[in-house]
Amino acid sequence: MKKKGLLVVLFFGGIMVTSGFGLQSMMVAPPNLDSPEMTMTGTPADNFPDEQRGQFCGSGTAQSTAYVEEFIIPTPCTNPLAIVTDYDGNVWFAQTNTGNIAKFNPVTELFTEYDNPVWPHGSRSMMWGMDYAPDGSLWFTDEAHDRIWQFSTFDEGYSQLAYPTTGDSLPQKLLVDGSQIIINDFTGDQITFMNPAADQREANYLSIPSTLNNSATSAFALDDDDNVWYTNWLFQQGGALIKFKQTEYLTAVAISGLQFLPLHEFIDVFILPAELNTPNGVTFTDDGTLWLADTTSSSFFSFDPVTAQFTRYVTADPLPSTYGNLTGVVQTPISRPYWIESDSMGQVVFNEQTANNISVMDPVSQSLVAYHVPSKNPYWADCTAPSGVVDNDCGVAQIFDFTIDGQKIWFTEWAENNIGVVDTSVPLPFEVSFPSGNHIFMTNGTLQVFDLVLSPDSSITGDMLEVSLISTSASPLIIVQPFDDSRSTYPLRGGSGDAQQEGGEPATPTQISVVIYASNDISPGTYKILLGGQLPDVAVGKYVTVTVT
Repeated sequence: MKKKGLLVVLFFGGIMVTSGFGLQSMMVAPPNLDSPEMTMTGTPADNFPDEQRGQFCGSGTAQSTAYVEEFIIPTPCTNPLAIVTDYDGNVWFAQTNTGNIAKFNPVTELFTEYDNPVWPHGSRSMMWGMDYAPDGSLWFTDEAHDRIWQFSTFDEGYSQLAYPTTGDSLPQKLLVDGSQIIINDFTGDQITFMNPAADQREANYLSIPSTLNNSATSAFALDDDDNVWYTNWLFQQGGALIKFKQTEYLTAVAISGLQFLPLHEFIDVFILPAELNTPNGVTFTDDGTLWLADTTSSSFFSFDPVTAQFTRYVTADPLPSTYGNLTGVVQTPISRPYWIESDSMGQVVFNEQTANNISVMDPVSQSLVAYHVPSKNPYWADCTAPSGVVDNDCGVAQIFDFTIDGQKIWFTEWAENNIGVVDTSVPLPFEVSFPSGNHIFMTNGTLQVFDLVLSPDSSITGDMLEVSLISTSASPLIIVQPFDDSRSTYPLRGGSGDAQQEGGEPATPTQISVVIYASNDISPGTYKILLGGQLPDVAVGKYVTVTVT
């Protein structure tokens, strides 16, 4: 793996941002490369010294919950990353530690791994992007060798194209859009449009340079007019949302007869809000709203292209088991929304990398459901006590990619050698409602008491659930606290028997009161608060809109 790829893993693979504690200092100490102990196994694990195999090859077996099912890959230590499904529902994914493509059949639950005969022996590469083309081809990126690969699902053969590099390039996400392939170059300051020739041996290309020198170029999304939207940003220094008017550009080139025209005439630039530091994932929902995932916080944002207004949303805090904090260094755990996509129902799906969640947000109902993935790798979090004892029910699986197939969300666990699936059709244990509505108005320096109700689903008949309160604010200047701060959980009781018959009891909703305080220093505007309940396997919440006048 080239240095650039490793740095990206270390940067985005770090467990948490903590106040006064550097990201890389929380990583596992590097091995002694002068004389690392290597036990040869004849498997891809041989690409790592013994002391790193727990971190990179997995720490346990596949697990499941009521909402998530995991499947362990037969070959050890493959480091699965990019993932897609085909028209038949088969799941395809790239193995970054082998260079191979693999298929999983959800019906038979069998894996097929396709050997890549031209992959350099022992080579590793972060294959971030993959897409399935109508002709049955899989296209995927290869950052270590600056290549774009094609795998035919019919003849099971591989071919490759050189990526047009600009120095330290890192081809990342990829989309097959008609006859062209669109790629963001994360460290190469460009978005690239490639048109492979019929024999797939070469390609014409157009690259859109960054608006900021030495910046990161995010993933991208196309709107209904085929405009390409993406971001350029400098870590903790701001950035811009870019709209490239692709159709207008191509039409102007065709009319002029020129091969190229000045690109800046076809680009609109929108300055990102100061609190949006690392916008990697980008997607559109059917209503024309753009959504951005912020990887160094617990936030994601919506953007209205008509009004050019950004709105900040926040996730629930990560469960303590994801960051451990056995040494006490984690002061501000964050969830790290990474990639973001939309489904056929207009919902937004994103992976919370360091919360070990796959989350689904419904913009219409303003609800958020976070499905917790059970497998965890303790070597990517603060899971080792000062005594040296490792908590194996702690850490993150490094869920770096996912794909949506109807009501199923398939994902890869890069550090656990698993793939998994979230079944969003499974009924949730409770729903969240607000008796007084979901919009409140406040002035600076005031507080309000606000009620939420958790109503059990009928499927939890007779069960008693202990629910933790979710109360997170998108602004540090709006503080939300439980009215009764002596409680850590709230009981949620299901019904007993048939509630319509004598002796039957209906399920009992639970009402919780919170206090919302708007700081004296807060600026007038609209802010989002997430309120709801957290269980070990799933969290359910809804957003309250707070307008400060």
